[in-house]
Amino acid sequence: MKISPADDFTATVNIISDYDQHKKALLEYIEEVTTNAGEIQKRVLSEILYRNQHVEYLQRNGLNGHTDSETFKKMLPVITYEDLKPDIDRIISDGNTSSPSILCDQPISVLFCSSGTSSGVRKRIPMTEEDAERRYFFRSLVMPIVDQYIPGLDKGKVMYIMISVPQDKTPGGIGLSFSSTAFYKTSYFKDGFNNNPYNNYTCPIEAILCEDSSQSMYCQVLCGLYQNDQVLRLGAPFGSGMVSIVRFIQENWTSLCNDIRNGKIDNKKITDLLVRKAVSKLLRIKPNPKLADLIETECKRDESWKGIIPRLWPNAKYIESVVTGTMSQYIPYIEFYSNRLPIVCARYACSEVYCGINLNPLCQPDQVSYTLIPTMAYFEFLPIIRDQHNQQELVDLTAVKLRNEYELVVTTFTGLYRYRVGDVLRVAGFKNNAPQFNFMRRNNTLLSIDTEKTDEVELQNAVNVASSHLKKFLSASLVDYTSFADHHTTSSATPGHYVLYFELQWDKNNLSIFQTTVLEECCLLLEESLGAEYRECRVDKKLIGPLEIKIVETGTFDKLMAYAIREGSSVNQYKTPRCVKLAPIVQLLNSRVASNYFSPKSPQTSEI
Repeated sequence: MKISPADDFTATVNIISDYDQHKKALLEYIEEVTTNAGEIQKRVLSEILYRNQHVEYLQRNGLNGHTDSETFKKMLPVITYEDLKPDIDRIISDGNTSSPSILCDQPISVLFCSSGTSSGVRKRIPMTEEDAERRYFFRSLVMPIVDQYIPGLDKGKVMYIMISVPQDKTPGGIGLSFSSTAFYKTSYFKDGFNNNPYNNYTCPIEAILCEDSSQSMYCQVLCGLYQNDQVLRLGAPFGSGMVSIVRFIQENWTSLCNDIRNGKIDNKKITDLLVRKAVSKLLRIKPNPKLADLIETECKRDESWKGIIPRLWPNAKYIESVVTGTMSQYIPYIEFYSNRLPIVCARYACSEVYCGINLNPLCQPDQVSYTLIPTMAYFEFLPIIRDQHNQQELVDLTAVKLRNEYELVVTTFTGLYRYRVGDVLRVAGFKNNAPQFNFMRRNNTLLSIDTEKTDEVELQNAVNVASSHLKKFLSASLVDYTSFADHHTTSSATPGHYVLYFELQWDKNNLSIFQTTVLEECCLLLEESLGAEYRECRVDKKLIGPLEIKIVETGTFDKLMAYAIREGSSVNQYKTPRCVKLAPIVQLLNSRVASNYFSPKSPQTSEI
């Protein structure tokens, strides 16, 4: 079989007029590549090395035209972004003028940006025109799988919120963009937008490409509500985005109802004339007081907004959004607002590369596993071990072991070689000869005061325990949270400590007189749920002070997102940072603290 993504894409697009045949071909493709995963991986690596054999990076590392995996693994180091940053900086400065090319043989068309919200370090990932094609083909694999479980989705519409942000250019003339915005501007997205029955979006493409996020969101929600009975699925890139949609409607339903009732878009809300024209044309805006009354009634009916999604979109069959990893924080809210509609985590992707597809889309969110598609890149895996001094050899895609954890390492067509993505995956099973992975966490230390290291999973699990305690005793729900390792001391006798910022949803007029006691208990529960290293440093070595919870005002995390967007982050890619380090963000959080609480005693040092 051909492994070139361009060949894959062309072959499937040629039969796009017959969607039954199209779906069948894509399902057969998945079956074939997972069956022959090992052989395909060898050929993918060989092709990457052959086409890029003259680039500076491979020449510098002594590959000298070799395309076999043995020489590749012997000569090329395993790297992080920091190792590659000097080369990326040259691409930013010089563009595609270097001869030979620095990282890959094809011109870099755009550099994808990471948000860098918590660390302040924004990665710039090189992409080519061919990779846009490869990514579109990867996306086309999703709906044939979902269609097997939920048929008929091509008969209705999808309300999937997609927000673009302004693009920039590097000094060398290369586009600088977030991956989602760059994808929306490709011909592949636009062609699929117009021709693919599964991409029958409720809003016009002009609303998606509008770079004013407020106007874009308003138009997309307006269009979705106006066509509410045609919507069969709703979605947003991340779970936080789904919750934001509900909050947006809570804040704007009066204006939205007025527009629908009067058959006229609010001039103050939408000033972009191109967007106004496109929305008016799509909806053929005319007064619909009956629909406006229905939406108003549902928005007023229940102050908690329980089940608001199926009440506004009665024919919706599921919600598509990523809720794995720390996004699991938003599952209870999505289930509350949707009356437990299925949540589909369809694909696993990152800025560096698109990786895996969920072949069981209706599984529970905590059971999601992704089958890696072996034509997308060359995949290696670094075993996760406790003893960091015991160096482990990387293993290939088909050599991973069931239930073991690995950090993902990729070699891409666009010039990343043995690059540590930073994602930790656990082998959940196999589809034919291709492994299936649970996404576990980012492989980084979120919090550390001394020698202890607390990662995302440990922190999330501890927060879940505290959240349950709050709900049980104060009827308070955790809206969002982040953390900060406070190293600042007022004296040498005062050690640093962990700070957790909690935004709560609760009835402030009906607070228990035991509020302080319950929140102090939450501090202690957090400490007792953290790892043994933390408790040893806290209790035995006395190198860490009592954990602190700071309750912040309602809307604080919306302001945190707004700050990130002002600083250049993408709405689509924004994820609440689970640990903050930048001084302006810490200052913002501290300026909105309503009350604070400390752990009343030391945690137990052994498991109960």
